Amino acid sequence: MPGMSRSRGEGGAASKQQGRVGQLKRMVKSKKMGNTQQQLFVLFVVFLLSPVAPQVVRAVKPIPNSILGVEEGDNSRGIIQKDIIETVNNHPNAGWTAAHNPYFANYTIAQFKRILGVKPTPQNVLTDVPTKTYSRSLKLPKEFDARSKWSHCSTIGNILACMILVFTADQGHCGSCWAFGAVECLQDRFCIHMNMNISLSVNDLLACCGFMCGDGCDGGYPIMAWRYFVQNGVVTEECDPYFDQVGCKHPGCEPAYPTPVCEKKCKVQNQVWAEKKHFSVNAYRINSNPDDIMAEVYENGPVEVAFTVYEDFAHYKSGVYKHITGGMMGGHAVKLIGWGTSDAGEDYWLLANQWNRGWGDDGYFKIIRGRNECGIEEDVVAGMPSTKNMVRNYGDSFGTAVV
Repeated sequence: MPGMSRSRGEGGAASKQQGRVGQLKRMVKSKKMGNTQQQLFVLFVVFLLSPVAPQVVRAVKPIPNSILGVEEGDNSRGIIQKDIIETVNNHPNAGWTAAHNPYFANYTIAQFKRILGVKPTPQNVLTDVPTKTYSRSLKLPKEFDARSKWSHCSTIGNILACMILVFTADQGHCGSCWAFGAVECLQDRFCIHMNMNISLSVNDLLACCGFMCGDGCDGGYPIMAWRYFVQNGVVTEECDPYFDQVGCKHPGCEPAYPTPVCEKKCKVQNQVWAEKKHFSVNAYRINSNPDDIMAEVYENGPVEVAFTVYEDFAHYKSGVYKHITGGMMGGHAVKLIGWGTSDAGEDYWLLANQWNRGWGDDGYFKIIRGRNECGIEEDVVAGMPSTKNMVRNYGDSFGTAVV
C-alpha cells in the first residue's frame, strides 16, 4: 500500500533486530531464571533494541572527543593559524596585534573549546537575579586599574603570576573558567572590604556545587557560582587545592580532566572544612550599561564577566581586541579589573585571563568598551563578602543570605 512500504535498509535493520531479540530469548531460557525474571529481562532487551531506545540513549551525554583522543573534521586542526595572524595584523581597523601564542602552541580546536566553560544562563535564572544600577551622579575616572587603587591586595595583580609559577593554579584542560572567575573576584573583594589577603578554593566550587552550577569541567553558570558562595561558602585554597596534576606543564597534561570528586575534607591535617568556609552575602548582576559596570568595579572591586570567544582571540597579543575573523569557539569567563582609553582613542576594558602569563599581554587583555563586543557587557556578576556566621535562606530565590 502507498505510504506503508519500507526501504530495503529499514527492512534489513528490522530483520537483524528481530534476530538479536530471538537470540537473546534463547540465551535467557538457557539460564536458571524464573518465568517472571525471564519475561522482565526480555522486555528490557526488546525496549533497548526498539526504535524508541536510540532516543533514550542519545539523551546520555557523550564522552567528549578530547577525552577519547578522537577529533573529527575541523576540530582536529591547531587553534593557532598563520592566516588568522596575517588577517588581523593586516586589517586597517583591527586596533590590536595577533601573534603565535606559545600557550596554545599544540592545542587543537577541540582542546581549545574544551577550556571554554561558560554555559548560557537559563532565562528563568536571569529573571530571578537582582540587577544592580548606579546613580549617574557618581564621578568616575577616565582610567582605572583595581591593582593601583587597592595595591595592598596582592590577589588582584598576582593571580596570573601564580598561574605560571605554581603549576596547580593553571586552569588546565578543564572548562573551569566560570569557577576561576568567581573565586578570583570574591577573594579580591575579601581583601578590599575585609582587609583579608586569602586564596580561595576553585576546587570546592568546581567539585561541590553540582548541577546547581552546571557540569563542572564541562562548563557552568557564573551567577550560580555566586549563589553557591551565599548558600555554602567556599573554603581556602590550602584546604582544598586545585586538582591539576602535580608537575604538569602545558602542553604535557592529559587532554581533559573529569570533574573532581567533592570530598568536603581539608587536605591539611587538623583543618576543619566548615571552619575554612568564606561566604558572600548576596549574588547579583550588574546592569549592562558601561557606566554601571565601571561604578561597580570602582566602588566594590573586580567583577566576573562572560563573553563569546572566537578563533582570533586565541592569537591576542596586545592592543584593544575586537572580533575580526574566525569561527565561534564557546563562552569564557574572566575578571574585569579596570578600563581606559588607548592612544588611538578607543575606549577599552582591562581584564585578567586565566591562561597563564605566556598568553596575551602578560596574561591580561583589553577589549573595546561601550559596544558590548562579544557580549562582554551582557553577563556581569558579583557579590559582597562576609565573614560572619550565616543562616542561609534557601527559600530566597535571590540568593541573599540572612546574617
